[in-house]
Parts: sequence; structure tokens; C-alpha cells
Amino acid sequence: QVQLVESGGGLVQAGGSLRLSCAASGRTFSVTAMGWFRQAPGKEREIVASISGSGRASYYSESVKGRFTISRDNARNTVYLQMNSLQPEDTAVYYCAASKWSEIAADPESFDYWGQGTQVTVSS
Repeated sequence: QVQLVESGGGLVQAGGSLRLSCAASGRTFSVTAMGWFRQAPGKEREIVASISGSGRASYYSESVKGRFTISRDNARNTVYLQMNSLQPEDTAVYYCAASKWSEIAADPESFDYWGQGTQVTVSS
């Protein structure tokens, strides 16, 4: 079993920043790619960013590229999502996920454990 616990969500004004954290346990973290997904009301869950187990490779969706940064600290078994220049369209529940593989992936089917989600609300 893998446990993922997200933190750092909240309410922020447009143009502001938030940093999400996800603490993982139960699997060798350094060989597990991690991802951040989000789901807005009435929409499907979508990939935001993912990072390889080593941290050397990362992937971003086009909608967040240049504004969000994914990183990880394997010594702390934690993955982060730094979100800058937030916009109202970034409002969603953000989920941390652990991949079945060590290499980055963008499809939800490659991730087999999910956190409970943390709400991010961006006001205009």
C-alpha cells in the first residue's frame, strides 16, 4: 500500500502563488514517478505535471507550462507543485498520484495510488 497526503491548497487571488506538497509512504519513493492531476467541477481529471523517480525528467500540460514547477525531494519522500501566476481557470481539486513506473507518464492509467485531493480556488 502507498499512502499519499497532500497539503498546501487554499484560496488565492489571481496572479498569486501556492505550493502544494505530497508526502508519500509505502513504496520506494526514488523509483516511483509522481504526478499532479486536477479536476474542476463538471470536467474530467487532467494531468498537470509529472516527474520521474530520479527527478531528472518532467512533463507539464500546455495550460500550466511556464507557470507551474514540479519537483521532488527523495530524502523526504515528498513531491511539490509550485504554482505561480494562478488564474481562475486553475481552480480545481488537485490530486497527487504515484505511478506504477519510474519514468514519467501523463495518462491516469499509469498511476495506481492517489491522494485525497486538496482544493485550490483562485478568485478573480
